[in-house]
Amino acid sequence: MPYTIDETHDPSLESWVESANDPNTDFPIQNLPFCEFELIDPRDDEDERPRLGIRLGDSFIDVEILREARLLDGAIDHDEIHFWNFHNVPYASREELSAVRQRIAQLFSTASDALRSNEWLTKAGVIPASRVRNTLPEGMIGDYTDFYASLYHATNVGSMFRPDNPLLPNYKHIPIGYHGRASSVVASGTPVRRPVGQQAPAEEGGSPSFGPCKLFDYELEMGAIIARGNELGESISIADAEDHILGLCLLNDWSARDLQKWEYQPLGPFLAKNFATTVSPYIVTMEALAPFRCPAQERAAGDPQPLPYMDSDDNRASGGFDITLEVHLSSQQMRDKGIDPVRLTRGNFKDMYWTFAQMVAHHSVNGCNLQPGDLLGSGTVSGPTRDSRGAMIELTWDGDPFSDPPVVAPGTQRTPITLPTGEERKFLADGDEVILKGYCERDGYRRIGFGECRGIVTPARSV
Repeated sequence: MPYTIDETHDPSLESWVESANDPNTDFPIQNLPFCEFELIDPRDDEDERPRLGIRLGDSFIDVEILREARLLDGAIDHDEIHFWNFHNVPYASREELSAVRQRIAQLFSTASDALRSNEWLTKAGVIPASRVRNTLPEGMIGDYTDFYASLYHATNVGSMFRPDNPLLPNYKHIPIGYHGRASSVVASGTPVRRPVGQQAPAEEGGSPSFGPCKLFDYELEMGAIIARGNELGESISIADAEDHILGLCLLNDWSARDLQKWEYQPLGPFLAKNFATTVSPYIVTMEALAPFRCPAQERAAGDPQPLPYMDSDDNRASGGFDITLEVHLSSQQMRDKGIDPVRLTRGNFKDMYWTFAQMVAHHSVNGCNLQPGDLLGSGTVSGPTRDSRGAMIELTWDGDPFSDPPVVAPGTQRTPITLPTGEERKFLADGDEVILKGYCERDGYRRIGFGECRGIVTPARSV
């Protein structure tokens, strides 16, 4: 069941951390996303290990400092293990998460002096972003599943290779997904090396080539972090699915399209996907997202309705999220010349055919045991217009199956993107930095955001 909107979402709520009141910040007091961080320059009296944090404006709240000072008493038990480190947060109950959100909002609002009147606690527990490095908790993501939940993306890609039959018969009946590689999920800012591998023969019956990927791509996605899981052999109902999601983050599912073309039949993605997946460092909680819920995508006349285990009144009414998503690109030459990144894409997460609740219900319906910290990727987020396509394989493609009449171009018919330097791109070049951004806006509420998900493409290893 979705979270209700309460006083923590009040747009008039302000913080004594002044940067949180900037109307353009991703992290006002109405957001309060969880993260892990470490100090760049630890001082003699400071612990060097990674810390559980909450982002607020241009500062990081050290949750452990507040807990040790007993400022979270009343919200959680002082010895509650779930708020000792980021790794354990997904194990917290919905009630515990709400209580911590309420208490942090109280402590950091302008109406409270409980923390800001204590100079030592303020200095120790509220750390400027300039002193902090985000980290990804080691071993937290035990499993990773990536879905294919955008009808627009699936239709675009299918039309390139199967113009007469872009969607396979099962697409509108089940959320299609594959099991990814958790060990290669990396934090935003980690360089991504161009993969090497086999590519399809130049002509039918020939031998495959081997070498660096030539068609390197990004995929604009959202990620969901699983909270409490389910026992092996049991399943999660659609009604309970969102209680099993801690929150959402940005996700870039890097893709080697030429490797993918050669290997994806008959079992789907393998080496084309498992070399790197980048996630943003902040987990925006389901409660913070409550004002930005929207109906699940309405199905076209004639489309099959979901089977009962993936259908509910709540999911139809508010299973979606109104999240604006953008992709920006910066080439090495642009950075050398001081040119700002250029926006390639602006789309919205509400344009997804399947919701995260449906993905959780389907993932577990056979008794698969989801576990705290598991990562679910939404699949590429694409919309009905060319400028809302969430991957270069779509963005540069000249076909448009959603136009009237539809335009179906051969898969190789592409118009390159021209960058401010005059450089052209059909796919990513070495030195390109891809930057994903996401934010929520709605009249009557504060804008909240997800920060950034960044990665620079570095050259392939020699082969």
